[in-house]
Formats: sequence, C-alpha cells, structure tokens
Amino acid sequence: MTTPTGREPQERLPARREPSEPAPAERFTSPPSTRSFQLSPERAAQIVRQSSNARWVGFLAVIVVVLFTILYYFYELGAPLGLSQPRLVAEEEQQQVVAVERGYNLYQANCARCHGVQGEGGIGPVLNDQVKLFQHLNEDYLRNVLEVGGRYVCGNAKSQMPVWADTNGGPLNYRQIEELIAFLRAPKDEEYEVRDPELNEPTGEHFNGWVDPAYQPEAGATPYPDCYLDALGGGGGGASASPAASADPNATTLEVTAANIAFSEDALTAPADEAFNIHFVNEDAGIPHDVDIRAGGETAADNQILTDAGEATYSIAPLEAGEYEFFCSVHPQQMVGTLTVE
Repeated sequence: MTTPTGREPQERLPARREPSEPAPAERFTSPPSTRSFQLSPERAAQIVRQSSNARWVGFLAVIVVVLFTILYYFYELGAPLGLSQPRLVAEEEQQQVVAVERGYNLYQANCARCHGVQGEGGIGPVLNDQVKLFQHLNEDYLRNVLEVGGRYVCGNAKSQMPVWADTNGGPLNYRQIEELIAFLRAPKDEEYEVRDPELNEPTGEHFNGWVDPAYQPEAGATPYPDCYLDALGGGGGGASASPAASADPNATTLEVTAANIAFSEDALTAPADEAFNIHFVNEDAGIPHDVDIRAGGETAADNQILTDAGEATYSIAPLEAGEYEFFCSVHPQQMVGTLTVE
C-alpha cells in the first residue's frame, strides 16, 4: 500500500491479533526435588558413597593394568633369574625343532639311500663324522652342495650327487632345503620325535641329531679339506690311479673288483712276509673306491682311491702272518672282507 502524492504519510499500526490463551503451567513445571537447592544429609551421604565407589573402581583398574603390564613384560622378555625363557626365544627353538623333524623325513626319503640311514655313508660319503660336522659341513657349505650338486665338492662333473634345489631344477624348495640342513646340523644331545610324513603326527619313535656340541678337534689338527677324497688320500681329480711303479710283476697278485658298492670277493689269501699285489677294478662309474688293509683298527696299507671306473695295481709291503681286513676307505661299512696272511 502506498501513500498518495502530496499527502502526509499515514501512521501504520500492526494488525490486531486475537488474544491467545497462556500455555498450561504443568508442562514446564519440574518435580519439587529438582527445584530444591538444599543438600539433605541423606543425599550428601549418597554422593560420598558413590564417589568412594568410583575411586575404588579406578584404583582396581589401575592395579589390573599394572599387573597385566608386568606379566606381559616377563612373558615377552622372560622372568628374572632364568625362571622362564623370552617368548621369541622359545618360539624360535620350537620352530627349530619342527624344522629338524621335517628335515628327518626329507633325509630318509631322499638322502638315506646314498649316505646311510644314520649318515654312516654308502654310495655317498659319511656325514655323521664329528670331524666333518665340526666345521666342514657348515650351513653355507651344505646349502651350496644342495643347490648346485656334487660338482661343487670335488669338481667332478660325473659326481653322483644331484642338484636338489628347485631353483636349479631339483625337487626341493627353499624351505625344504633349510629343513634338511637343520636336520644335518641337529645337536646329538637333543631328542626329536619321528612324525608321519603325510599326517605330521608323532609315530612314537624318536631320534637324536648327529652334531656333538662338546666335540673339539685335537690341538694342531688341520681343517677338513673341501674335497672329502683328499682326506682319504685319494685326491679328487683323476679318473683312475696309475699303476704303482714298484709293483713286482712276479709277486703274487690278488684280484679285487668293486661293483654296486660291494666287493665281488669277501675273502683273500696272501703269503706272509712277502710283498704282493692287489689288482683292483672299479666298475662303479662316478663312485670312488679303493682297497686298504687294516688290523686291529690300525691301517696296514693305505692305497689310492679310484674316483671313477678304472683299474689300478697296488703294491703291498710284506705283512706278518695273521688275520687282516681289506676295505674301501670311502665305504668302510658296506665294503669289507677278510685277508688271511699265511
């Protein structure tokens, strides 16, 4: 609405409204107890009790947290005075036990045929010798042999030791290689459970490791050579030994043949107090053999090893009458016979 031109503006009043009824007072009235600002003795006592209870609850919560922290600390790092092991140490030892027990099954399935059930040797060399286990058969050496095969040992391209790591075409993965090494390096004073290879359940049988923690080499002892044939006096390079220059063609000659990790003869006879020869034929390609003579644990003749198929004639110095053993120094358990000198 506008004011006509030339007239004084009119005063506008607000529109009138009908009077409204006030809202009921009951809707905004609080209970009398809330409008009372006086603290009664009963209310004061109740507040004190509630505050005391809250403090006790807080105190107990603090005690529980402190006790839990202390117990967890000792659980992780071990109780004082050696009452318990740190958790990580105990877990590491348990994992090592598991690795050794799995490595045992891997060894029996893949290695025992050549190296013997107890590492006593066979087609392959002895593994349970403390002289070897002390330093020679360390983790790095074993890992290299398993990854690249027997050519790493003596540089023999015809070695019977195959490649085992799957990275080079073998059947075992990296974890199985580590478990096999754990078994070969297991301590002799620890007992382990034999587990079913498929179910991983204990069979009730037990076994011990091979490494003697208390073993110490003799003073002045030289380290075990990289090629085990060097320790036996056979060397690692030649395919066969050369005939002995001092062999007497007129002397008695005994024939010995090695085939399939066994001597074809189990008994020989030689003249007493006379030099004689042993004509040795190795028919096992890639497997080293020799013919040595011993009596009462003492070696009477230590001859050269044939590292491959071939033949050699050994000249044996005169021996006194008696019973001797002829044996292969590479496979002393499997290849042995009786030599009678009379």
